[in-house]
Amino acid sequence: MSNATLKRRLVSIIYDSLLILAVMIISTLPFIAIRYGDAVETNSSYYQLTLFIIIYFFLVGFWSISGRTLGMQSWGLRLETLDGYKPNIMQCSIRFFAAIFSLIPFGLGFWWQIIDKNNLSWHDRISRTKLSHYPRNKN
Repeated sequence: MSNATLKRRLVSIIYDSLLILAVMIISTLPFIAIRYGDAVETNSSYYQLTLFIIIYFFLVGFWSISGRTLGMQSWGLRLETLDGYKPNIMQCSIRFFAAIFSLIPFGLGFWWQIIDKNNLSWHDRISRTKLSHYPRNKN
């Protein structure tokens, strides 16, 4: 077990982004139904808030229940506290909002792990969590 590399994090994010996109598409259907088949106003704050909440519950739900999303599971990653335990909902929520903060300056919070001595990103440090890589047993 070791801390996850940036490459593993990024491919996991891509995988989870596709899953979240599918959930967001399905979640858009009620908005279309309310408008009787017309296009959804994507600049509607109610619509944007709904999608934000869906993303929040998807990530924080998976992190707090099993320590991994489906993308993380595929790449052998698990979210843990710095002591190696399952994070609580508060730590997962802090991580979610800190990850948004990490993305804002051109993803600098993610790239930070390249120079960090413990291979941790900004949101790892802020939430006191880490992504650990558990290689699969080849037998």
